[in-house]
Amino acid sequence: MKNLLAGIALLGTVAFASAQTITFDNTTFEYGTIKPGSDGTRFFTVTNTGDKPLVLSNVKPSCGCTTPEWSQDPILPGKSSKIKVGYNTALAGPFTKMIEVFSNDPVNSRSIIYIKGNVDANAVEAAPEPAPEPIVLTPEELKAKEKADKKAAKIAAKEAKKAEKAARKAAKEAKAAN
Repeated sequence: MKNLLAGIALLGTVAFASAQTITFDNTTFEYGTIKPGSDGTRFFTVTNTGDKPLVLSNVKPSCGCTTPEWSQDPILPGKSSKIKVGYNTALAGPFTKMIEVFSNDPVNSRSIIYIKGNVDANAVEAAPEPAPEPIVLTPEELKAKEKADKKAAKIAAKEAKKAEKAARKAAKEAKAAN
């Protein structure tokens, strides 16, 4: 029985040693004091610092005044994606909002990011934050991206099957040991 448990622990260690890892450029975005009706859109950068594709399965705001948008496409190792967060700046007063980010990162499957600020009619008008430059891909780059996305999806599916098979085998062995 001890050998079985040691084997399962070793398998788990190997599985986590090589995986997708979620990191953020920052976990709190400070709006400062802004006027009502100001642009409430901000961006968080998510980077996959692991060696397997990272998938953001859900991004959930703490209330309806915050609206997140994100790509469902896998984030390849070393690549980044943006989470667009919008806040309803028609609501006057200070705010601190939590946004939950769910991913297939085995260690941080639930991460939390925050937006903070104050909507005040007496706020000084600030210069708007420039919008990120759109990424324009050539037809060759688009084909390569599609190919890489398909490959990442296949790898993710294969890894999920392996993990499921290993879990079934471990459960079967544990049941047999009892």
